[in-house]
Amino acid sequence: MFSKIQTMKSTESYSHKIDRLKEELRNADAILIGAGAGLSTAAGLTYSGERFHKYFSDFADKYGIRDMYSGGFYPFGSLEEYWAWWSRHIWYNRYQPEGMEVYKNLYNLIKEKDYFVLTTNVDHRFQIAGFDKKRLFYTQGDYGLLQCSEPCCQKTYDNKETVRQMIEKQKDMRVPTELIPHCPVCGKPMSVNLRCDDTFVQDTGWYQASERYSDFVRIHENMHILYLELGVGANTPGIIKYPFWRATARNEKAVYACINYGEASCPKEIEKQSICIDEDIKTVLSALMQ
Repeated sequence: MFSKIQTMKSTESYSHKIDRLKEELRNADAILIGAGAGLSTAAGLTYSGERFHKYFSDFADKYGIRDMYSGGFYPFGSLEEYWAWWSRHIWYNRYQPEGMEVYKNLYNLIKEKDYFVLTTNVDHRFQIAGFDKKRLFYTQGDYGLLQCSEPCCQKTYDNKETVRQMIEKQKDMRVPTELIPHCPVCGKPMSVNLRCDDTFVQDTGWYQASERYSDFVRIHENMHILYLELGVGANTPGIIKYPFWRATARNEKAVYACINYGEASCPKEIEKQSICIDEDIKTVLSALMQ
């Protein structure tokens, strides 16, 4: 569809882009938000630097881990160590109310509209900010859910209380053995419900959210719809970015908006229907609120 996916960066002024996007937020029949890791990064939920060392300096010293992302793949020698790491990772990235200004500003901009959110983020910030759970599709999982590591079944389980106990009782980067979660069906060790390999569990809630997302797309595909992409990188463009481009190209009434510092672009085929803002998402959302 696109000419070797040649992307274009806008030459419009920043203020003109803000004005155009404000108008689209007001006038669009519906808004489909596509959110990637860059949105949470803009909110301050960084996985490296000062925030990493605040929560994981002991793991950095002992294991040489340098950021939260790579730490998730570290081959710990025991489940006690594995869950000491993951309980902290989950607790501080899922259950603590950090970085909410950005998400609340976004919610206030769209809460009166017919909206839906498609996201690869797993930190639950949308629901904490007030977004309707039935208007959210977390495609890649949820830090707040556990699943069988095998898995023996397509079930997930809330983990807040288990993680809380691990946080309170871990010592020397190990949790007590009795706190290690095991699948209630087969007894195998459990893992976090994250899409990192072919063991990822898509439970009933996942399929229901997927169906609601498909229905939203189908109902609005020929309407004046704003495809609002926030912080989506190049790791998984097939989930959000490419579908948004294709949908915009098929519908002359659609508008594609991309806010992403250093990565805001669009194919030349939809350039006239696009608003690409190469700026910090937090700054842009604050400007849109004014």
